Amino acid sequence: MVNGTNKKRVVIKIGSSSLTSLHGEISRRKLEKLVDEVVRIKDDGHEVLLVSSGAVAAGYRKLGCLTRPDSLPEKQAAASVGQGLLMESYSDLFLSHGYMGSQILITRSDFSDEDRYNNARNTINVLLDRGIIPIVNENDTITIDRLKFGDNDTLSAKVAGLVDADELIILSDIDGLYDADPRKDSNAKLLDTVHEITPKIEAAAGDPGSDVGTGGMKSKIDAFKIAMASGITSFLGKASTESIVYDAVYRNAVGTYFEPTPEGENLNQKKQWIAFNSGPEGEVTIDHAARETIVDQRENLLPVNVHHVNGRFKKGAVVRIYDLTGEEVGLGVVNYSSKQLEQMIGLTEEELASYEMAAIESKDLVCHLEVKLPVGV
Repeated sequence: MVNGTNKKRVVIKIGSSSLTSLHGEISRRKLEKLVDEVVRIKDDGHEVLLVSSGAVAAGYRKLGCLTRPDSLPEKQAAASVGQGLLMESYSDLFLSHGYMGSQILITRSDFSDEDRYNNARNTINVLLDRGIIPIVNENDTITIDRLKFGDNDTLSAKVAGLVDADELIILSDIDGLYDADPRKDSNAKLLDTVHEITPKIEAAAGDPGSDVGTGGMKSKIDAFKIAMASGITSFLGKASTESIVYDAVYRNAVGTYFEPTPEGENLNQKKQWIAFNSGPEGEVTIDHAARETIVDQRENLLPVNVHHVNGRFKKGAVVRIYDLTGEEVGLGVVNYSSKQLEQMIGLTEEELASYEMAAIESKDLVCHLEVKLPVGV
């Protein structure tokens, strides 16, 4: 049993291939293994949240499909059937150990709206405080492709940031991250610890994927980037390995740990929302002087440094920030509408003196160099 100072809040993501049988249906054996391990760390006093794939994989045969469907309506119908089966299995197994599970289905739009984002955090915090195990999945039944998170790897990292998790564990059908593709290079070595996602690591990751799931290694790397920028330790390991979850929590597992460095930029809740969830509504182009000011000196973006405005947005919107070369610099919350900013372009500093606020304050600005993320994550 852990004491209060050692208590962890752990987010565990498990993929479809780690939950289903070769025939595409829920594997009771695999579910029991996962639940038993979650119960072990719950019994030790840790808080646990599951991000579980498997709804489509569990439901498509019940829908009458012989193979995983390709059309969106069939996928959504399969998810509608499979989600209920998945939650029923989870609930029965957790209840048999004296724990309650709860279902949370979300969409990307739930995270892009700041009020709904904060409400989701508050709801999950209540569940965790009461000892309940939230089981999160994307609402595949109604979500269209352009509004999807993309995969549950990305979702799990964003959820980990949402709830201020201490650790993110991603379970898959692979042992961890290698320094080369082990399918092509017999000398490829498993990496024990990663402190920075380098271009070499990204190149080695490739995109293997599986026939059952939707995410490959690339999606996992993107997820670990998000977690590391949020100051969260992460782990990647093979779901079928004995005691993988329990050992990962206690740093004894075989796999890869992704550790943010102490000197790294750990984004607060507001900046996490801006960087990973906000859904920008417009664009502003800044001059060369402003790029240096906001990236290197971490100062406010002033109206005098706004060179061009694209799109229509209101005060308080999130916008993409570009430099004069067309490179995206970052994202920020504007203190003026697009119309107001356009009216300021070309004015002298004396004429701008009546505008008391910065265009974007540093506390509401996230530079891509700051979090070392590719554009569009």
